[in-house]
Amino acid sequence: MRLLRNLITFCLLLVVKALSMIFFRIDMRWIGETPKDPWAGIRLVAILNHTSLFEPIFAGGVPVRFVWRIARHAVVPVADITIQRPIVGRFFRLIAGHVVSITRKRDDSWKELLDKVDDEDAMVVILPEGRMKRKDGLDSYGKPMTVRGGIADILEEIPDGRLLLAYSAGLHHIQTPGEKLPRLFKTAHMRLENLDLAEYREAMRASADEAAERGFRKTVVADLTRRRDLHCHPPVETSAL
Repeated sequence: MRLLRNLITFCLLLVVKALSMIFFRIDMRWIGETPKDPWAGIRLVAILNHTSLFEPIFAGGVPVRFVWRIARHAVVPVADITIQRPIVGRFFRLIAGHVVSITRKRDDSWKELLDKVDDEDAMVVILPEGRMKRKDGLDSYGKPMTVRGGIADILEEIPDGRLLLAYSAGLHHIQTPGEKLPRLFKTAHMRLENLDLAEYREAMRASADEAAERGFRKTVVADLTRRRDLHCHPPVETSAL
């Protein structure tokens, strides 16, 4: 039964990948020091600058073997209000091998997510901001977009492997929250950074120790916020001379 569900998810993601490649241009590039095979051994994917429910179109830029990994082993927390939507909710229930409906509170739904991380094959895919940025740059409550501390809990749970930081330049030019249909034939920009997860965790712990007023969670939030603000922006367009 599990294998059948994995196959259904894999086929769904392949359709999304194919449609993305047909109707959009995916500009996806690596930054920083990158391993020979940057798609291998990834245990945690953090997508920063969450702007649209159409972010699955970035599947158009990843290899098919990574799509299969998502279908089999990805653990994806999805907001309960999204899961409850009639059409979109059905889609997101099948977006990965393990989809966990979570609230914005540290309740049993968050514990269920952390329990699934213990599987050595699990790969968590998370949007650390926890909500979408609107056109005015704020969330739906009119508050500034911030990285939530929950990702620090996940970093503590995964012993080793690779950390993939995915910096989205934003998709408001394709679809903004509230719009039902996307604008086709646009370019979606994303930059990718591959880090050693254990080394990153230890670096954050060391930084937290040096700054006595900040704990591990606050240090992770501050670092990811800095990285997001540095890398999550559209590339500068230059005109030919």
